[in-house]
Amino acid sequence: MKIALLGYGKMGKVIEDIAAKRGHEIVLRKGSQDSFEGLEQADIAIEFSVPDGAVNNISYALKQGIPVVAGTTGWLHDYDKMVQLCEENHTGFIYGSNFSLGVNIFFELNKYLAKLMSKFPSYQCEIEEIHHTQKLDAPSGTAITLAERIIHEHSQLNEWQLNAPISEGILPIQAHRIPEVPGTHTLIAQSKIDTLTLTHEAHNREGFALGSVVAAEFLLGKKGLFTMDDVLNFKP
Repeated sequence: MKIALLGYGKMGKVIEDIAAKRGHEIVLRKGSQDSFEGLEQADIAIEFSVPDGAVNNISYALKQGIPVVAGTTGWLHDYDKMVQLCEENHTGFIYGSNFSLGVNIFFELNKYLAKLMSKFPSYQCEIEEIHHTQKLDAPSGTAITLAERIIHEHSQLNEWQLNAPISEGILPIQAHRIPEVPGTHTLIAQSKIDTLTLTHEAHNREGFALGSVVAAEFLLGKKGLFTMDDVLNFKP
């Protein structure tokens, strides 16, 4: 598989290493100041850049009919436009707020836990996320996905709010930025008598990179819109 890396920072370089170990070839390494020259050789593009550059990278590839695996967060106000481009150009598209296999298992566990917790109103839920100081968006895309899935399953929660106090119907997300932290996400369910926590802690970037390459392998040759639930066969 010939891969174009749209974004060649720390994540791009880890993806390059893992892709090579899995027998794939990198035909484009595009940093923020680089052109798209070489994209036409790619079978698929993996996009990990910054929010301000993501839409341009994704749309350019989709317009060329090249399927895209997109892992940048913070640009989702244009998500529907990217879906439309995918459909118009008869190609494939996967957006994931987090491609880590462990995080996606974590999402599924939290959906089940939310169903249980909705039966016990004495427990107040909140999410805490910790990332490195270079992360530009807050809350993280992972935390937003986690919150949306919890709210969908929890009958007493209506919306999430960033750095909000615990209150009825609200799922607070507390976002923290600390140097050199790849990413930690925790669901906290607290009552007056005890506290239940479920945490995913990334030790490095390799989990995110591996998941994006696995997603690209899944998407190759397919047309349409997919998610990590499709990649990992989590959908019923």
